[in-house]
Amino acid sequence: MPNTPNMTKELALLLALSTLWGASYTFIKIGVETIPPVTLIALRTLIAGLVLLGVLRWRGLKLPRGGAVWARFLFQACLNSAIPFTLIAWAEQSTDAGLAAILNSTTPIFAFLMTALITRHEPVTARKLFGVGAGLVGICMVIGVEALSGLGKGLVPQLAIVLATVCYAGAAIFGKNFRGLDPIMPAAGSLVCGAALLIPASLIVDRPWTLAPSLGSVLALVALSVFSTALAFVIYFRLMQTLGSVGATSQAYLRVPVGVAIGVVFLGESLHPSAWIGLVCVIAGVAAMTLPARRKLAAA
Repeated sequence: MPNTPNMTKELALLLALSTLWGASYTFIKIGVETIPPVTLIALRTLIAGLVLLGVLRWRGLKLPRGGAVWARFLFQACLNSAIPFTLIAWAEQSTDAGLAAILNSTTPIFAFLMTALITRHEPVTARKLFGVGAGLVGICMVIGVEALSGLGKGLVPQLAIVLATVCYAGAAIFGKNFRGLDPIMPAAGSLVCGAALLIPASLIVDRPWTLAPSLGSVLALVALSVFSTALAFVIYFRLMQTLGSVGATSQAYLRVPVGVAIGVVFLGESLHPSAWIGLVCVIAGVAAMTLPARRKLAAA
């Protein structure tokens, strides 16, 4: 795992990313009520990409022009936005946002398995194995077994979310290829490529000029694009460089506890006792996969 100058800052960014992406499921659920999935995600990637291009211009930076770099941006777009975003949006037409979050929280599992079995670019340690297991146990305890009662009733949409999760895991590993670039570069480049792929599909499939989206769906789209995509992607690529692929994807475990906490504070929801134990398990799992070994920390 890469050495980091300030782990407290990196873990704070991990929490911020978890909050932004944890909220995205609700934004998507509201958005697809009146905006078809392909058009919703085409606009999501387009708006987020334009926001980041504006930030690049403001900072005096320019995207690289090499064909090889843009080929990597395009591949990253397929793995990290165009395909998984669309699959999740399509699935959430008939799947609850909470169940989508649960299924999508398995991203670190697939990232860990791909790392262990294929790329082997990060060491597989007993602590990471513990982190994977503790995170899964924690998610189950926070949500409660009864929340999984809907499994199997909509098998195809659920499998679509699992496929999106596999894409995210692959994107986390492939994202290591952008080391050395400012984090906003691969974020902007991949979103621009994602929009280029999805906008023609939207024009053909949905004929967006015939749509009449509600104000709620439009506001959800804006929040989804600016906060849960543009800002989140910059944080994500930063964490890829500091925490590594498995560590960066561990934010998937935090999405659900963060969502529960928001419900408790702002909606007056209550937690059953096992959920508090689950939160501890999740925190332990994330810490096990992200904190550097004591030997490396001393060297740093």
